[in-house]
Amino acid sequence: MDSRGGGGAGRPGRRWLPPVSFLLWWLLAAPGVRAAGYETCPTVQPDMLNVHLVAHTHDDVGWLKTVDQYFYGINNDIQHAGVQNILDSVLAALLEDPARRFIYVEMAFFSRWWRQQTNATQDAVRKLVHQGRLEFVNGGWVMNDEAATHYGAIVDQMTLGLRFLEDTFGSDGRPRVAWHIDPFGHSREQASLFAQMAFDGFFLGRIDYQDKQAREKRLDMEQVWRASASLNPPTADLFTGVLPNMYNPPENLCWDVLCADQYVVDDPQSPEYNAKELVSYFLQLASAQGRYYRTNHTMMTMGSDFQYENANMWFENMDKLIRLVNAQQQANGSWVNVLYSTPACYLWELNKAQLTWSVKDDDFFPYADGPHMYWTGYFSSRPALKRYERLSYNFLQVCNQLEALVGPEATKGPYGSGDSAPLNEAMAVLQHHDAVSGTSRQHVANDYARQLSAGWGPCEVLVSNALARLSGSKLDFAFCRELNVSVCPPSRRPAPFQVVIYNPLGRKVDQMVRLPVSKGTFLVKDPNGKTVPSDVLVLPSPPGQEQTSELLFSASAPALGFSIYSVTRIPSRHPKARTQQYDPKESNRQVLAIENEFIQATFDPDTGLLMGIRNKEQNLVLPMSQGFFWYQASTGDTESSQASGAYIFRPERPQPLPVSRWAQVRLVKTALVQEVHQNFSAWCSQVVRLYPGQRHLELEWTVGPIPVQDDWGKEVISRFDTPLKTDGQFFTDSNGREVLTRSRNYRPTWRLNQTEPVAGNYYPVNTRIYISDGDVQLTVLTDRSQGGSSLRDGSLELMVHRRLLADDERGVGEALLESESGQWVRGRYLVLLDSARNAAAGHRLLAEREVLAPQLVLASGRGALYLPGSAPRAQFSGLLRELPPSVHLLTLAHWGPGMLLLRLEHQFAVGEDSGRNLSSSVTLNLQDLFSAFTITRLQETTLAANQPLASTSRLKWTPNTGPVSYTAPSKLDPTSVTLQPMEIRTFVASVQWKELS
Repeated sequence: MDSRGGGGAGRPGRRWLPPVSFLLWWLLAAPGVRAAGYETCPTVQPDMLNVHLVAHTHDDVGWLKTVDQYFYGINNDIQHAGVQNILDSVLAALLEDPARRFIYVEMAFFSRWWRQQTNATQDAVRKLVHQGRLEFVNGGWVMNDEAATHYGAIVDQMTLGLRFLEDTFGSDGRPRVAWHIDPFGHSREQASLFAQMAFDGFFLGRIDYQDKQAREKRLDMEQVWRASASLNPPTADLFTGVLPNMYNPPENLCWDVLCADQYVVDDPQSPEYNAKELVSYFLQLASAQGRYYRTNHTMMTMGSDFQYENANMWFENMDKLIRLVNAQQQANGSWVNVLYSTPACYLWELNKAQLTWSVKDDDFFPYADGPHMYWTGYFSSRPALKRYERLSYNFLQVCNQLEALVGPEATKGPYGSGDSAPLNEAMAVLQHHDAVSGTSRQHVANDYARQLSAGWGPCEVLVSNALARLSGSKLDFAFCRELNVSVCPPSRRPAPFQVVIYNPLGRKVDQMVRLPVSKGTFLVKDPNGKTVPSDVLVLPSPPGQEQTSELLFSASAPALGFSIYSVTRIPSRHPKARTQQYDPKESNRQVLAIENEFIQATFDPDTGLLMGIRNKEQNLVLPMSQGFFWYQASTGDTESSQASGAYIFRPERPQPLPVSRWAQVRLVKTALVQEVHQNFSAWCSQVVRLYPGQRHLELEWTVGPIPVQDDWGKEVISRFDTPLKTDGQFFTDSNGREVLTRSRNYRPTWRLNQTEPVAGNYYPVNTRIYISDGDVQLTVLTDRSQGGSSLRDGSLELMVHRRLLADDERGVGEALLESESGQWVRGRYLVLLDSARNAAAGHRLLAEREVLAPQLVLASGRGALYLPGSAPRAQFSGLLRELPPSVHLLTLAHWGPGMLLLRLEHQFAVGEDSGRNLSSSVTLNLQDLFSAFTITRLQETTLAANQPLASTSRLKWTPNTGPVSYTAPSKLDPTSVTLQPMEIRTFVASVQWKELS
């Protein structure tokens, strides 16, 4: 996505190209050159300013057009772009001249193009890669967003892309440089993950305009990013450079069908001759750009969005430019040397300079590209799609784990052919920086949702096959994808049914199950046949609509396993269960309260709003009000024409308006749940809920459709106000992992001129945000990525939904005015009140459960035995012992025949002990950890599993904070694997599956 927009003043005719078959023959017959890597980089001039021309295309995996429309070049009336034509054209142009080089990024496109090529074409591409002339950078399935993405999904999509490159090109195709030229701000965790994937460097396109100005003055455009406060340097250190022109070509030097710049005319006899003028311009440009960088090397990005569809237009002009500029070295004593290069070759020259570099330890959020232009709206745009993506990550992990636990029988079983790949690829696509970010056009957002939905189907077949094998029964399994809106047809039928609860965590979980049912009374039994307490709640409904009943019962599931509960309708007089009707609570000046053994929440009897929380365990009381407000979206004013849009958040005024100053309230209390139902308006309501044994308060909100008939776009927030003295600070997570300190109206690395006091203080919240006075901490966990802030001491707010009437002029060309299902959104917050010392244990473990929640699968009938003569089982655990609280099973997935991918992580940071030694190192025995298979061989790899850890070597940099120690990985002992705080360790395991007992 290029905010400058595209389009030229006409499309030049295409030059004749030699037949590709001839070019393939020429390349394959040519003598081989040096192996891929830094050794294949071009020669530079040590005493000159070397200008590295990087030929590239930036191919969004969906934005204004869908993924398929971009690949095939369809709907060019929306945007002229065809990726398959770009790759065809680049290949032919590279084969014409051995000096030319090109880089490519998005494996979602390249892998599709690759599968369509002949063997001869594939051989030609392999040789180009081997020669270093076609270089892959980044190498993920997509160039992922960094604000709205969860670290687990980032790791998955990078693994998918890098696996394709490793399988296709071996070490020749292994990217050495991370390349995030378009994401709208950059997270610290992203840099940490890239470092752990063994990248040598990272190049950014977009940083805040004030930040860039300050860096240019300080000569600080390149530095070492220390991306973890817990991992010992240089584990998460990553050399990071800011590109001079975002990712576009310098002005007047764009030679694409989408541009209108003048070609290089080097014939002195032509009346259009411009070579001398252009060379003079280029020399001035190179000198000016080089002043902002510390070495005698500078990089120019020669390309932009979907460019190189006629690659020879670019290359022929660059050929001339290189020849003409370099001729000046002898003719006029020029000190500028220009060459075809790549980001890796540029990085290699910086490394050889052996300089000492400054260190950065914060992040690049929020991003603004001008005064009043903060890209903080997309943190919350399209909340329904953001939630669907998070749910799909949850289900993909369940699917991957069951495939790993069962082996080949999961993909070929009684329910047909199961497959995790479609959902894995769809989830990878959703990480693209215009997908989960919510910054695509509406029809593209619909297509992203379609891809997720299509991916669920084959995974549901796989899960059914796996559950049948593990339970020993071929039941009639059913999946209820719309449980969040109480839709599940199998549970509403009168026949008995079973509920399979699969737990993807490495520890036992307790879960309150809620299922829509027809009116009646039900008997619920656990896996051992014992009756468990249950209730039926009759939910209020609008006049004229049928009331909905929900069955509640408390269940548990073992670590990495499942429990099966049976549900039977019984006569209403049966004493084992009862129906609980809603009871309207009239205001009688008595404080309303809900409570369990750990938490009490109180509500103002006059307004119906939450007024306080008490942690009964620690005797902490926090007065607090919570309500919903909305910012009027700006459409531009006298200070700036900037409007709020899909990317930009810009409120008309800093003070939001309340949706309502009071709420209609209904109170529900049963043995299994206590709830306060608050209705704020026709389009905003909330249920505040407590279950027994729960140490957090649950707030389930429903917002939409947001009314815009008054011609006011609205950005809706949930705000928590407390008397905590927070000294202008609050805390947000980075992609769901480490936590960063935020300070209002402040940036750690430059003096901020704040033009937007609201939007300029918004940060991405992936899983949690909290405030603290040093003694007491209030934490709010989210169920999807949102934008959040603390705009005054003791206050905390999160944006739940936005509906806008103007475009923000960043290229989308339509207002964020969602239709159909995206108008109406339901979500929930989990609120924790704790002492600051103990808070990490609560929010870390609760966030883990929220991201990887138990998966419910319903089944009807008894079902045939999976194997004749075997006994069915109603409970199973894939672990022989539970994982300790500080260890998270990040990945357990199929990797190849007889092979699994395993990732274990320490999910606590340094200093988060919570009085339980949770920040201490943990040692595990992997040899006898799993019950379903035996590990016969274990190899440790980098985070993305594309190279063995023992043979990994990264470039070494010298930070100005002092020397760092480089330690070789110790010999792997599967019986003693130690995890340090925030460490992720990745393994490829050869396994033998055990016979069904």
